[in-house]
Amino acid sequence: MEVHYRIRKPIALEVRFRIQGFTVLLGESGVGKTTLLKALAGLVPAEGRPYGGLPPERRPVGYLPQDLALFPHMTAWENVAFPLRGGNRKERALALLNRVGLLEHAHKRPNQLSGGQKQRVALARALARNPEILLLDEPTSALDPLTKDQVLGELVELIRREGIPTLAVSHDPILARMADWLVVMGSGTILQEGPPEEVYSAPSQLLAARLLGYENLFPACIEPGGVEVNRVHLRLSLPPWAQPGDTAWVGIRAEEVIVVRQDRPPPLENILEGVLVSLHPEGLAYRGVFQGSIRLQILLPRHVQARLNLHPGQRLQVVLKPHYLHLMPGQMD
Repeated sequence: MEVHYRIRKPIALEVRFRIQGFTVLLGESGVGKTTLLKALAGLVPAEGRPYGGLPPERRPVGYLPQDLALFPHMTAWENVAFPLRGGNRKERALALLNRVGLLEHAHKRPNQLSGGQKQRVALARALARNPEILLLDEPTSALDPLTKDQVLGELVELIRREGIPTLAVSHDPILARMADWLVVMGSGTILQEGPPEEVYSAPSQLLAARLLGYENLFPACIEPGGVEVNRVHLRLSLPPWAQPGDTAWVGIRAEEVIVVRQDRPPPLENILEGVLVSLHPEGLAYRGVFQGSIRLQILLPRHVQARLNLHPGQRLQVVLKPHYLHLMPGQMD
């Protein structure tokens, strides 16, 4: 499904992109993501397609706002039944709750449900409209951080099972990694779109890389066979647009910075020597800061840290493998 919308108020933007399967629109707060969803649902004035010119009640969309908008005085089945018309409303609402795995919670009110269960009730209510498309506004915002990954995975699997094209807007990279199609938005425009693995591995520009969570980004001067960063030559394959003497940006993810084991010979290129300034646990990994000719964030899996037994103040070598370095056009800040 192709989306092309022009919005003037409350924020001016014009966007064009595709919705393909479970699509995530990734962008920082305030760039117009929620406004775009409301425009698609017909809740703010806008021009475009699909559904341009149709009143909200005639648009075949299921909209899950950020707060889910469940009625607190109604049970789960009553919330789902609210948009239904005709007979057998309770029976149809219970069937919808069964589709999202919440039949046993049908008689509970929202304050008796978890964040993930509330999302499923809202999804069942959206499905009651037999929508052509689902719209989800920041579906990660109300979830418990401890269970967020599992709840999101279950929600996305439910939506995929329904086979309905879905647009979820978010600033959360975790949700973006679950997408079938990823759209990156910044400064009121679409920066990049494509399969998540392609977008994550090759951001088209600096702003996209920042939104995608690249922790290590450096201005660079292009040289034959690579780039110079802080007077250090780093070898990498140059794209056709890169010409010696041009300025650009080079990035590498923290988890792709490799610490050299002392009992093994180091690689022959892109080696940096320095000091581990800090190191602390972060979930199932350890995040650290390396200071050498280039200052780098590193992220080590727990089993790697257990083997290396690194500690702050330790001298070490790190390697920036050429295929992990990504070059982007752009002037230095």
